[in-house]
Amino acid sequence: MVEVLRNVVKRNRAGAAVAIPSVCSAHPDVLRASLLLAETLDREIVIEATSNQVNQFGGYTGMTPADFVTFVTDLANETATARERIVFGGDHLGPQAWRAAGAETALARADHMVADYVEAGFGKIHLDCSEGCAGETAQLGDDVTASRSARLARICCSINPDVLFVVGTEVPPPGGARVDEDGDIPPTSPDAARRTLHEHDGAFGDLSEKIGGLVVQPGVEFGPTHVHAMPLERDPGLILALSEHPNVCLEAHSTDYQKADVFPRLAGMGFAFQKVGPALTFAYRKALYALDQVRTEKGALQAALEEVMTEDPSYWQGHYSGDEAALFHQRHFGLADRIRYYWPQPKAQKAVQDLLEVFDGTIKDSELIKVFDAPVLARAEGLKGTQVQRLIDAEIQNALLPYFFEEAA
Repeated sequence: MVEVLRNVVKRNRAGAAVAIPSVCSAHPDVLRASLLLAETLDREIVIEATSNQVNQFGGYTGMTPADFVTFVTDLANETATARERIVFGGDHLGPQAWRAAGAETALARADHMVADYVEAGFGKIHLDCSEGCAGETAQLGDDVTASRSARLARICCSINPDVLFVVGTEVPPPGGARVDEDGDIPPTSPDAARRTLHEHDGAFGDLSEKIGGLVVQPGVEFGPTHVHAMPLERDPGLILALSEHPNVCLEAHSTDYQKADVFPRLAGMGFAFQKVGPALTFAYRKALYALDQVRTEKGALQAALEEVMTEDPSYWQGHYSGDEAALFHQRHFGLADRIRYYWPQPKAQKAVQDLLEVFDGTIKDSELIKVFDAPVLARAEGLKGTQVQRLIDAEIQNALLPYFFEEAA
């Protein structure tokens, strides 16, 4: 299925404003709704897993790469989604999950991880060795990053040469993105992007032809409480960094919550790979909290999640700030959506199940219009399943739909 990606890159670099969405999530409702939408629209979709989420030790999801592929494939079968339209991607594959250890220990584990990803059937491989390990600087230079990434690339290709590599990284630090003095998100400079690609070209050697994507910051980002919207009239000219690389496109991370007209604009600037994640689990949470407001015991789900999050603050502390009221709001409604790490926990699962079992499919329209937007209700009418499942799927699909701005080819 890597050919799907290469075709998207080829068309984009030929001047067409086309892109493929990459859904980075392990949540079953998010993935099911996303697969259903791709099948309905007759479009391809990338489903991604991150190195801390899915690895040989199970990550925070408890899944290995092979487990994840089986998990998504089962959802595809359940939703009658053609397997041929799904491309599996690995995100930020490198030593990050083990960077508290020394570099060689962390890299040895990364060696094992990327081998498992490729063996499991992942074809889009984002290699990211930019963060330092124990005793190193927090951010490494392009030379070391590229050398370590090339090491992992050689392992990938020894297992299956039919892979497409994405290199580079633009990730906001805990607590939100860095802003300039005007409160704007500064995009990567073309010169910096060109240097990153040049270093990877040299380190990869004869494998450089398998590099198909470069992660850069176009100026789209979000923090815990604010979306930094991309000015449509601005073009940082990052496509210039690819002038000698006709088979490479740009990849945008953190595109969540942008307005619909941003995505075709990004595609026109060379961003053929557009990643989304937190906005979709945010939509899932939004649907559940809406349902939580139309049952007799209003707010019971939110109360249960508050208990779970305060018992174990490790997933949100360091990402949110402010007084107690601000922290409460960010825990439940923050755009960083750190609540997504808590849905798999037993207490949260039971609270969700208790909520869904309350309803028998007869929530009155007069109640629904109080808590769901009209476009969500309209989309839910055309979906299959129980009333509550259709509402959840519709909320998620409406968040993802702007990424499918292109007509099916």
